[in-house]
Amino acid sequence: MPVQRLNHAVLYVRDVSASVAFYQEALGFRVVMGGPGAAFLQAAGSANDHDLGLFELGPQAGASPAGRSTVGLYHLAWEVDTLAELQRIAVKLSEMGALVGASDHSTTKALYAKDPDGLEFEVSWLVPLALIDDETLAGRARVRPLDLAKELERYGAQTRGGVGVSLPA
Repeated sequence: MPVQRLNHAVLYVRDVSASVAFYQEALGFRVVMGGPGAAFLQAAGSANDHDLGLFELGPQAGASPAGRSTVGLYHLAWEVDTLAELQRIAVKLSEMGALVGASDHSTTKALYAKDPDGLEFEVSWLVPLALIDDETLAGRARVRPLDLAKELERYGAQTRGGVGVSLPA
């Protein structure tokens, strides 16, 4: 059997409590297990045992140089079902001062944000396979700024994303 999808991610953080509060407020994650210096969170729409593990290093921990001067993980990407949800999260991340970018990859509409430790993550909506045409495929050659209002008009707020791509049709 081939690999199906990423089951969970684990991050080292300075302060588990601050990171838990951030992921709860920003993305609606909930704590399913924890202990001193550790927490395991589950996304609201997930049936996984946990989607995100957090381990505390303490305030002395340095920033991750990954992507700036060393190899390492650039970001994690969380997928949402609708453009309405992507828009809601864009507003929330903006209010929190965490949103650092928004890109249109043609088949993927993406927000980029940073958590309290400066670790970057993506929240994205995927165009359903049935709506991907030759023009959409050709558009992947160039990344553009995301015009969420335009995408909402084009695809609708409640169109279920990723069907036939990351979800069964």
